Amino acid sequence: MPSAIPTGTLARPSGSPAAAPASGRRVGGQAAWRTLLAAVAGLLLLLAFPGSSLPWLAPLGPAALALAVSGQRVRSGAWLGLVCGLVFFVPLLSWSGIFVGALPWLALASAQAAYVALLGAASAATSRLPLWPLWAAALWVGQEALRGRLPFGGFPWGRLGLSQTEGPFLAFAAYGGVPLVGFAVALTGTLLAAAVLHLVRGGRRTAALAALGAVAVPALGGLAWLPLPGSSLAAGGPTRTVAVVQGDVPQPGLEFNERRRAVLDKHVDQTTRLAEAVASGQQPQPDLVVWPENSSDIDPYRNADAARQISRAADAIGAPILVGAVVGGPGEFISNTAIVWDPQSGPGDTYVKRHPVPFAEYIPFRDFFRLFSEHVDRVSRDFAAGDRIGLLDVGGARIADVICFEVVYDGLVHDAVSAGAGMIVVQTNNATFGYSAESEQQVAAARVRAVEFGRSVALASTSGISAVIAPDGSLAAASGLFESAVFVEEIAQRDSSTLAERVGAGPEWLLSALGAGALLAAAVPGLRRRTRGTAG
Repeated sequence: MPSAIPTGTLARPSGSPAAAPASGRRVGGQAAWRTLLAAVAGLLLLLAFPGSSLPWLAPLGPAALALAVSGQRVRSGAWLGLVCGLVFFVPLLSWSGIFVGALPWLALASAQAAYVALLGAASAATSRLPLWPLWAAALWVGQEALRGRLPFGGFPWGRLGLSQTEGPFLAFAAYGGVPLVGFAVALTGTLLAAAVLHLVRGGRRTAALAALGAVAVPALGGLAWLPLPGSSLAAGGPTRTVAVVQGDVPQPGLEFNERRRAVLDKHVDQTTRLAEAVASGQQPQPDLVVWPENSSDIDPYRNADAARQISRAADAIGAPILVGAVVGGPGEFISNTAIVWDPQSGPGDTYVKRHPVPFAEYIPFRDFFRLFSEHVDRVSRDFAAGDRIGLLDVGGARIADVICFEVVYDGLVHDAVSAGAGMIVVQTNNATFGYSAESEQQVAAARVRAVEFGRSVALASTSGISAVIAPDGSLAAASGLFESAVFVEEIAQRDSSTLAERVGAGPEWLLSALGAGALLAAAVPGLRRRTRGTAG
């Protein structure tokens, strides 16, 4: 009787249980190396920024992320973008939690990383389109444009373009501002990624073309430097002698302003010492003196003693002082105000900070956020937002004044420069960030602004880093952290305008629209299939 037991072996279907473990291992292994690659992308971006200051690494960040999301679904792309964003922003913004704890720092970093998650999803969706490196680079600009506007006016810190303090990519700032610099960096990276992918797949000719494109972008940047201003502070217009005073603070941290009079006295003292140096011929007579933000947290309009001290300093130096003060009003609010203090007439024109920092200078939805941190009530009174651009006439110099983080907001700087400023002034207070890379990151942003507008920049900080920056972004002078310092420089009041000044936000909107169009082109076929499936 023939056996009922089968003696042969039938091939299992590919979807059978025995095949599933091997397939699962392949999928899991692929997910792991892609996640690792996304983390490497974030690390490369971090190393490009001040703290490590290796700007030439910046293109490798977009390259690594592009490789990680290539051919992936949108959901996987979002995960990979989130990993990249967290690895980048958590350490980059660590200064935000030095004195207030981990919760605000991690909340800010996570919020910024969420935008990179959107970038990862969008890049994955467009990675199968022709010319995808171009669309991916445009999506970087679109993500940064969104991040710089939402929520609460946005926080455009850590944009790709702000990593470029020197080198060929920086020149693009004069033609399209920070967005064009970021686009050039991202495009170089995505073209490198395309070259790697084509090489792996055997398309040597296409890989060579992509690599050539990656080389061509920075080469074009090198040529773009040729018509731009050089490192001279005095060339390009009539000069004014500008003094930058860094008085220092009694101690780092949030408590620095509990000794407000000591901070004011330090700036008065440095200015009167400068006056002595001028009288002895050691320093030239300045036409104007720049004090930092919070140099007088005592309202000089309401406190006669503070007003007398500022007047004493102005009288000693014989020049108007741009004072950074906290001023009462309007109403229940206070204002972060720059005051032009003349030695004869006292306080004159003012600029009120247009973009107070949420959760630092005012608390939105205070009752809600108090549930998460008691530190919200350290901001006992909210700062009001100013409504006038920061164009001031100080000692014969027309300056574009921005206060602290305003230096990273494109529109605020552009408005003041395009109104007729011959130089840029940044007043800032970094005492609350301790011995961190925050000050270096802010100086880097100011260096990009110098090239963007072809203007010298005077940056005054209470505790450092203060700097004088030439129109090519190079540092003519710079202080250290938590020390007193004074710089006196002849600075040209330039009236030429760069292409970036003339076109304003145009390149950002154009590139963002390009990325959005590519995303729409990638989404439409899928939507049509779903519509047909539903109709069927």
